Amino acid sequence: MISKYDVLVIGGGNAALCAAISARRSGASVLVLEGAPKFYRGGNTRHTRNMRCAHDEATEILTGPYTEEEFWEDLLRVTGGQTDEVLARHMIRESKDILSWIVEQGVRWQPSLGGTLSLGRTNSFFLGGGRAMLNALYLTAEKLGVKVEYDAEVTDLVIEDGMFLAARLKRPIKGDTEIRATSLVAAAGGFEANIEWLKQYWGDAADNFLIRGTPYNRGSILKVLLAKGVQEVGDPTQCHAVAIDARAPKFDGGIITRHDSVVFGIVVNKHAQRFYDEGEDIWPKRYAIWGRLVAAQPDQIAYIIFDSTVVTSFMPTLFPPIAGQTVAELAGKLELDPATLKKTITEFNAAVQPGTFDHTILDDCRTEGITPQKTHWARRIETPPYLAYPVRPGITFTYLGTRVTREARMLMADGKPSANMFAAGEIMAGNVLGKGYAAGMGMTIGSVFGRIAGREAARHAKN
Repeated sequence: MISKYDVLVIGGGNAALCAAISARRSGASVLVLEGAPKFYRGGNTRHTRNMRCAHDEATEILTGPYTEEEFWEDLLRVTGGQTDEVLARHMIRESKDILSWIVEQGVRWQPSLGGTLSLGRTNSFFLGGGRAMLNALYLTAEKLGVKVEYDAEVTDLVIEDGMFLAARLKRPIKGDTEIRATSLVAAAGGFEANIEWLKQYWGDAADNFLIRGTPYNRGSILKVLLAKGVQEVGDPTQCHAVAIDARAPKFDGGIITRHDSVVFGIVVNKHAQRFYDEGEDIWPKRYAIWGRLVAAQPDQIAYIIFDSTVVTSFMPTLFPPIAGQTVAELAGKLELDPATLKKTITEFNAAVQPGTFDHTILDDCRTEGITPQKTHWARRIETPPYLAYPVRPGITFTYLGTRVTREARMLMADGKPSANMFAAGEIMAGNVLGKGYAAGMGMTIGSVFGRIAGREAARHAKN
């Protein structure tokens, strides 16, 4: 059986749906192939909460302006300059329009959260979270006449001289099928759920990684595209990797397994030693480095240690903290050496300098005379019960991807743009994110380039 559409979208998350809606509104016939079952549709979008967009003034849901230049400076800081400036600035400029465009597609905002997230001015939060956002986009797409198929695993792509011709599917009921389309939008995520692929770059350490997001992002479409002449972008070891609870499931634990308590205490490895500055920067600009930091520690395990004075200062998580009335009791429960943990905490407490604590700014509460320093938010850990969260690297998405132009058109290995292949979302995020991350940026990449990819794919198909 062979079907033919103007635009074929592979993927089922935010980027894919923005592309599908954009293409359909541009007059194209559109088919979306989601490899997951319907209940698990949407990839990592299901686990998101917010999106970072530039805006010139406060709104009903945002407390103040977030200019294009400030967004660019934040991106430059978290990536250490490893970003395609032309594409990044284009994305930031386009993000200003996304705030209202996404509402026109049925998505609703809520007032931003406060606390450790410090995002009230920069990030817009979805009412009902990522799943509600997804449901709104699917509803709009279907009302517009976009066709969606679930359990639609694409096994191969027919590509000749940089031109997409057809996708081959393996479907449980219909069997193998070929679908032809005039344009292709690849929005099928990264390879974070493919442990064997991760092990090519991380070695056996990858066996200890937890996959915070969907188990369906195995990178099969990315692998086919790269094998068939699409130019790659990004470091395969770079990824959005946060510290999540070590008790979380192997896959799909979602945002409730993430810990936002790092800035309120210290983090030690299995030898009860600190290994990084817990107060380096505002949390939304640093939370996504902690997965990689823990990945570099022995056995890929670490422990966030704090005391009872801060338990209401951060978002609670699914798993309760492990408690001990003494440091020695806590160490025993964590299977850490009690004498070493006590020495680490005692030395840290002695290094804490007087200051005025304020987690919303880079305050003056710091340490002196120890390595690593804690440069902000340093307070003594001395009020029992002593508490801890065990954490492991939680991979959200990988940055190896397809290189694209401003029109979201894939570039081939010979440097020429593809005739009819476009990409959006995680599969091309490495163009913007060479390394590092700031909260809400993945959704920005998906929405902005999804809309562009859909529009351009439709334009090619109609011409």
